[in-house]
Amino acid sequence: MVASEPTTRTALVLHGGGGPRTIAPIAEHLSGAMRVIAPTHPGWEGTPRPGRIDSVSALATHYLDQLRERGEHDVVLVGSSLGGWIALEMALHAAADARYAGVVGAVVDIDGVGAVVDGEPIADFFALDARGLAQAAWHDPDRGYIDPATLTEEQRALQRSNGQAMAAVAGTAMSDPTLLARLGAIAVPTLVVHGASDRIVTPAYGRSVADAIPGAAFAEVAAAGHLPHLEAPQATWSVIDPFLAAI
Repeated sequence: MVASEPTTRTALVLHGGGGPRTIAPIAEHLSGAMRVIAPTHPGWEGTPRPGRIDSVSALATHYLDQLRERGEHDVVLVGSSLGGWIALEMALHAAADARYAGVVGAVVDIDGVGAVVDGEPIADFFALDARGLAQAAWHDPDRGYIDPATLTEEQRALQRSNGQAMAAVAGTAMSDPTLLARLGAIAVPTLVVHGASDRIVTPAYGRSVADAIPGAAFAEVAAAGHLPHLEAPQATWSVIDPFLAAI
């Protein structure tokens, strides 16, 4: 885990399938008021993935164990996409296992995947080409599109490796049919943030996730897709910052 200099409360910022670069603006923004830990998931960016980390649940336990060993308490979990699912699983584990009592203090789920919501399917991420991914994930697809022809072989290999790690941990459906029904056990303040133009998981999907969590708030960010902190950062901070200030 890589951490900023200590300030006050700790935030654990969890990236999605695109890797740690996708959550760098979140980590930078929060570091002004919090101690930020922004790990690279095992298996991403060429890092080793132990065989025991073969599911989102196992990855959630991995991070909770690290936080507990560090003596962390009341940690704010901030997760984007796959990271949002990991954060929810961490909150569920912490609510059910006395070993993690007090470790998790709040959750911010940004366009998280993981749940199965009737009528709101998760886009088939692994079937999308670069253009299709940009169209599904971005309010402005031209801004998000990366022409594969411009990538080096090393960059393409890293993309493939990250995709393999995501499939191994999250499955190709990027969901757990039991998750939605289990969310009622989350016992910490939770904010679900969703880009209004997201077509990986729609805003209606995000509302259903928020509705399943006792007391959770839902906020929609205009003119943004699956990564609102990249497309509309100021609008994203305007919904996250008041939530964090109030908990």
